[in-house]
Amino acid sequence: MKTSQYYPVLMVEDVATVAAFYVRHFRFRPLFESDWYVHLQSVEDEAVNLAILAGDHETIPEVARGRAAGVLLNFEVEDVDAVYAELGAAGLPMLLELRDEAFGQRHFITRDPAGVLIDVITPIPPSGEFVAQFDAAAVPA
Repeated sequence: MKTSQYYPVLMVEDVATVAAFYVRHFRFRPLFESDWYVHLQSVEDEAVNLAILAGDHETIPEVARGRAAGVLLNFEVEDVDAVYAELGAAGLPMLLELRDEAFGQRHFITRDPAGVLIDVITPIPPSGEFVAQFDAAAVPA
């Protein structure tokens, strides 16, 4: 199977509010908008897409309807410190303050209005104990 595109679809209660959040804070633009579904695309990279769907919509099997839960979206950025300052100034909750991780990330965690966690990351060189766990081409410089 050749996949032509992949993107997460978040099932939420308030589609408009959640979509507006990603447009305002994460530089997405709507490619399709309705009251039950919004397809978003990054204004900086058209390969980065996200969709917001009403969790009770009829296209979802009744047994699976609801809200996104147990989801963590990773946004890899060039300058996590700048994004941290920008989103903090905008009043977003910081559930995990900005910090460096030995496994090769400088990051913080916030959340969207539906409660979906958002991990904003800049790769950094991992410590020695983690270097061996990376594919050699994937180790951040």
